[in-house]
Amino acid sequence: MLSILGDYVYEQINPALTYQLAAYLNEGIKEKFTRADTLRGTINAERAWWNVLHYAITVRPDYAAKTIIGSNDIRYEVVSDSHPLVMQIDLQEPLIIDSIIFETQKLHFTKDGNAWHVAVPAQKKSSVNDLTVYYHGTPHEAINPPWDGGWIWSKDSTGAPWMSVACQGTGASIWYPCKDHQSDEPDSGASLSMIIPDTLVGVANGRLQTKIDNNDGTVTYTWAVVNPINNYDIIPYIGKYVNYSEVYDGEKGKLDVNYWVLNYNLHKAKAHMVPEVRRMLKSHEYWMGPYPFYEDGYKIVDAPHLGMEHQSAIAYGNKYMNGYLGQDMSGSGWGLKWDYIIVHESGHEWFGNNITTNDIADMWVHEGFTAYSETLFTEYYYGKAAGNEYLNGTRDGIQNILPVIGYYNVNDDISARNGDMYPKGSNMLHTIRHSMNNDSLFREILRGLNKTFYHQTVTSSQVEKYISNHAGFDYGKVFDQYLRNIQIPRLEIYFAPGGKMVSYRYTNCINGFDLPLVLKNGNDSLKIIPGSDWKTIEIREGQAPFFNAKEIEKMYYIEAMRVLRKD
Repeated sequence: MLSILGDYVYEQINPALTYQLAAYLNEGIKEKFTRADTLRGTINAERAWWNVLHYAITVRPDYAAKTIIGSNDIRYEVVSDSHPLVMQIDLQEPLIIDSIIFETQKLHFTKDGNAWHVAVPAQKKSSVNDLTVYYHGTPHEAINPPWDGGWIWSKDSTGAPWMSVACQGTGASIWYPCKDHQSDEPDSGASLSMIIPDTLVGVANGRLQTKIDNNDGTVTYTWAVVNPINNYDIIPYIGKYVNYSEVYDGEKGKLDVNYWVLNYNLHKAKAHMVPEVRRMLKSHEYWMGPYPFYEDGYKIVDAPHLGMEHQSAIAYGNKYMNGYLGQDMSGSGWGLKWDYIIVHESGHEWFGNNITTNDIADMWVHEGFTAYSETLFTEYYYGKAAGNEYLNGTRDGIQNILPVIGYYNVNDDISARNGDMYPKGSNMLHTIRHSMNNDSLFREILRGLNKTFYHQTVTSSQVEKYISNHAGFDYGKVFDQYLRNIQIPRLEIYFAPGGKMVSYRYTNCINGFDLPLVLKNGNDSLKIIPGSDWKTIEIREGQAPFFNAKEIEKMYYIEAMRVLRKD
């Protein structure tokens, strides 16, 4: 998902007032959650008894009327010995469910806002069943996609119809009926059939299965993925598309790479997109492991919005420019050396699509790691100093008004109200990496995460514990500091008279914050583990530069300062 800088400038004048403001804002946000948020964000009894195996979605859009007609065949497994004779299906207003068929039986259902409670027959544990939901209506229109979710009714530069969807955060149920919760991906993949005018081309996730001429001025394109997929990643692209394809020699062998672009963009795609995608795949596979969806291939698709991480079908709208629409989000200059949308949105194939969080309150796992893939890409091609400069430049986007992790079980779309998960998440990871002082081990951890949690949904806690266990140090308090609090830790440094003894401690942090610091001066280094109490060590001649505050701040997301006396 994309990040944008806040609409206001924040200046930390009084830390005590800052924490009061944060508490006030958090309480205000908490009070706004509704019954509808709980129905959407919780695995309640009506959701817990069944596990989605496959979605087979069919949609027929009417461009002129801005309406859709569709269906979703939901294959699922019963996972409980007993279950309520009710199933919750999600479909957002103003769309309407027409009927629901179980085998040959028409089921009764009631509506509760965006949740539909379906009366179902008793079913045995481990049984696999199919239920088809038929629906129609005027889907919510995205006015400012991808930040405003919904169906996109657009035109390309020639005036031809151009349609798609962007729905992360808003939810896939804004355009098709499903169990709209990140924790339950269709284990055996999904298919999407688009019935569209025969003058247009339909593109979606995975591989093209069939193209059928309906002999009535329409064609049906059916695409499918065989891997598990996030609900919000299943997306139609409908327009005047042409295709360019190639095969990339990747870590797992031959990877099919396809570029689906508007017909007048083909030349630009070959000149700009193709080499950038190759560079991205080389760097991302090096750092994070093999591309996670070789079976479904990789494609990038011209989209009527800036971009999104739709699994195996990355949405692209960066106007074939380097940077973020030609701007460097870091202000360092390095962000203009590569295409932000290709690097960032493709990075989500590893963190967000391969590894998905159960609850969107933990979305930092998607966004923090993916934002850090930008730094890793910069370092891979331009060197470690360049990566450090790019990363440090992103700190200007951190506001520290609210914690990075949101509220659980209420569908708290934290990214919509707090963009810190991007730059703060990536700076936290960079901080931990410097603390480990072992780039090979850090790379093994990134790759190990993608191997251990391959095609799984996880919690932030699982990711945190994995990093700590494999780093050989418990970073629990470090994660708590950066993910669940808003203070920037402060390292205070005191040199005793004579300059042979130095004391240090952390302030402005949670109890127990114990980030290890590896301080460097040339090829020499010194490791310290400050705490809330003063620690004192004797330093040799020439070691004073280890405690240069500015150099420490370049390596770690902390404030460092020399103090004149010890409190």
